[in-house]
Amino acid sequence: MKVKKEIKNGYFIFISIGTYFLLMEFLGLSNLFYLRLFNIVFIVYAVNDTLKSRIAHHKQNFLSNAIAALTTSVVGVFLSIVGLLIYSYMRGGDTYINKLSETFLFGGHPSINMYCFTLFFEGIASSVIVTLLLMLYHNNKFVAD
Repeated sequence: MKVKKEIKNGYFIFISIGTYFLLMEFLGLSNLFYLRLFNIVFIVYAVNDTLKSRIAHHKQNFLSNAIAALTTSVVGVFLSIVGLLIYSYMRGGDTYINKLSETFLFGGHPSINMYCFTLFFEGIASSVIVTLLLMLYHNNKFVAD
């Protein structure tokens, strides 16, 4: 069975972001919020790879390519949030999340579920933005219906 490029690249996003954040925590840099913004590079790379692959295979329909690009990033975001949820419970649950939320944009003391739920919607929003930007970048290679 052949796995679709969208799923492969979504899994790449998950592995890349997970490795990056584990490396940041190992090096003691997880409290630097601006380094967390670097994960967008992995998403842009994977979504762009999906689009380039579809264009190379002469799949030039704008809507189907937009859906493929969005699928790639949503798979990556979903797997990353599930990974964060599991890792948070392994590291101490709500106390670990409260330590994370001190250096992030959250106010108060969110629960693990609220933290992951909020990050999921933030990830979906960034997925849409990345998809739209890359679709505009590759716009001259698509055929509109």
